[in-house]
Amino acid sequence: MTDPVITWNFDGGAIEVVDGRDVHNVRLRLRADNAADFRQWFYFRVQGVAGRSLSLSIENAGEAAYPDGWPDYRCMASYDRQHWFRIEETRYEDGVLRIDHTPARDSVYFAYFEPYSQERHLDFLGRIDGSPFARVKTLGTTVEGRGLDLVEVGDPGPSRLQVWIIARQHPGETMASWFMEGLMDRLLDPVDPVSRRVRELACIYLVPHMNPDGAVRGNLRTNAVGANLNREWRAPDLQRSPEVWWVRQAMLTSGVDLFLDIHGDEALPYVFFSTAEEVPGYSEEAKRRQARLVEAFASASPDFQTEHGYVAGRFGEELLDLASKWVAHQFGCVSLTLEMPFKDNANLPNAEVGWNGARSRRLGEAMLLAVLAHLES
Repeated sequence: MTDPVITWNFDGGAIEVVDGRDVHNVRLRLRADNAADFRQWFYFRVQGVAGRSLSLSIENAGEAAYPDGWPDYRCMASYDRQHWFRIEETRYEDGVLRIDHTPARDSVYFAYFEPYSQERHLDFLGRIDGSPFARVKTLGTTVEGRGLDLVEVGDPGPSRLQVWIIARQHPGETMASWFMEGLMDRLLDPVDPVSRRVRELACIYLVPHMNPDGAVRGNLRTNAVGANLNREWRAPDLQRSPEVWWVRQAMLTSGVDLFLDIHGDEALPYVFFSTAEEVPGYSEEAKRRQARLVEAFASASPDFQTEHGYVAGRFGEELLDLASKWVAHQFGCVSLTLEMPFKDNANLPNAEVGWNGARSRRLGEAMLLAVLAHLES
């Protein structure tokens, strides 16, 4: 029989092939970001394997940016890049991630998480641009000249609160794009009463994709020149991190009354917030309003919980380099980072798909209820 054919040179693709000749022992390595030593994201296609017992070994999984992400992790796979499922036979042993699967079709895609392509992002913006409630603008360009897109919803007049929501600072965290798609679809629904009320009370600024360069390149955490955008907010640079520079300038112009930064966490199998209590000067009023939003989100989505999250002091001296912490300090507003799992939600597991794009979309829809509670508090 012919050897399997492994390809990855497509939007978001990433893997290194050590030896792909033996279908029972395909040897692979995680590829680092193009300009930084972060590795964990993978996305590739294997062809010529229908009905064959395929065994993949990612030999340097122990060198990943977050090796704690591998225990209990299950690889995602798809035949058509539309419907993704989890591979039960995924195990992490002695620094190697092993994936065993017998494909039902000749071509199968494997990915760390359900991908979200640049083409889907542009198609979605095209649909958004047709809404009577939305305005699609370009704030500036990325390192490689891609447009940094802003979706503006609602009247920006002085009587409105200014809500900013950004996603995908880390390109490998594709659940953030699925979340934003769900949130924006609901926000622009002409008959949804929650969305109508949010649009009446606020101007909402959404940056659905902060790092298109890194995403197209198949990076985990950085842009095209190796900048981790979520460590650039204290002093962004137009050459190194223009993506942050443009968004920050727009925020300074509009002001910010609520900020949400959407992410994914490799290790923790939960949906949770990273909050702003540690930020110097964070007021009691901001803490009260933060608690109200957190409570409302817990009521809106059983997928969200408050028991598990980051340990206080985790970010140390980097604290004000992070988007949500810098915004809380600069504007004194409620400013939160939302984290979703790469694995499954341990509180509400789904054996077939784990945490996936559809669940991320539903969470985005639910977030509008929490936003409304904040606006009315």
